[in-house]
Amino acid sequence: MRKLAETEDLSGLVRDALGPGCRVVAVDRLRGGSRKGVYRVRVDGAAVPTVIVYSWAEEENFWPDRRATDAEDPLAPASGLAPFLTARRKLDVLGARVPRLLLADDGRHRLPADAAVVEDVSADTLEALLERDPARASAALADLAATVDVLHGHLAPRYGRPDPPERGGTASGASCGQLVLDRALRDLEEASGREGRIAAAQGCLRDRLHALAARVSPRSEHGLVHGELGPDHVLVDADGRAVLIDIEGLMHFDVEWEHVFLRLRFGRHYPALSRPGLDPRRLDLYLLAMHLSLTAGPLRLLDGDYPNRAAMRGIAEHNLREALALLP
Repeated sequence: MRKLAETEDLSGLVRDALGPGCRVVAVDRLRGGSRKGVYRVRVDGAAVPTVIVYSWAEEENFWPDRRATDAEDPLAPASGLAPFLTARRKLDVLGARVPRLLLADDGRHRLPADAAVVEDVSADTLEALLERDPARASAALADLAATVDVLHGHLAPRYGRPDPPERGGTASGASCGQLVLDRALRDLEEASGREGRIAAAQGCLRDRLHALAARVSPRSEHGLVHGELGPDHVLVDADGRAVLIDIEGLMHFDVEWEHVFLRLRFGRHYPALSRPGLDPRRLDLYLLAMHLSLTAGPLRLLDGDYPNRAAMRGIAEHNLREALALLP
């Protein structure tokens, strides 16, 4: 049985952030997180009624395979206080709206894990508003589009995480296209071991990936991308601004990688985010690779005890079918 954070666990941390006069009255773990715990904490005696706490405790990580990942690989999972703080600083400098940081604790003074306390922007995600309040959502979507334009226009000659200045960024000899191909082949192999329909088409899918990758030329400039920018990772504040969350995966990369994800997640609302000049060859490769990633990842997560299992099965099934539909 996992031991997740409760009121007494978070009280000291929140008092450190808001002052000794505040008292925690309720703690709710928000759904959806698979690598960190996200808690809405209600308080009395403070200038704000609620805050959000991020906890990167081992107990909050539901992924069954926690082998060390290559820190030089921008497509490797990013999680932790350090990448969160680095991404937050970068976004703040560029004028992107992110939750205000109230406290960062990497000394594990209050929790047996790195943690952060941030502004509780809103309970409204852009995803929810697109269904419930189209007028308000439309303004926030336009603001998000402007933010994405700034990020994608922030070019760098090297791909990788926006590391602290002392590290200077990451890059290897491989192009972004080669990185995506290599990961897609790993995802294909992994998904084939868990799902018979993928296994039956493994050879055709492998050939298709290689054929698409052969059409992609290396590129010398890379935009800044969120990495997982769905409407559930955008909040809307009281001024109608789009607020980016789950930012640890921020990286310089081909912007087509982000646009494929935006198109998948925003669906009929994607035209507000679409831009001319995208490389159609990259889009073709990255679309198939993304569907394979969103098949293999959820299937791997289901090897463990992740609680929202029906949603993960649904994601895997949808992307499995979409991947197979891309075969010629």
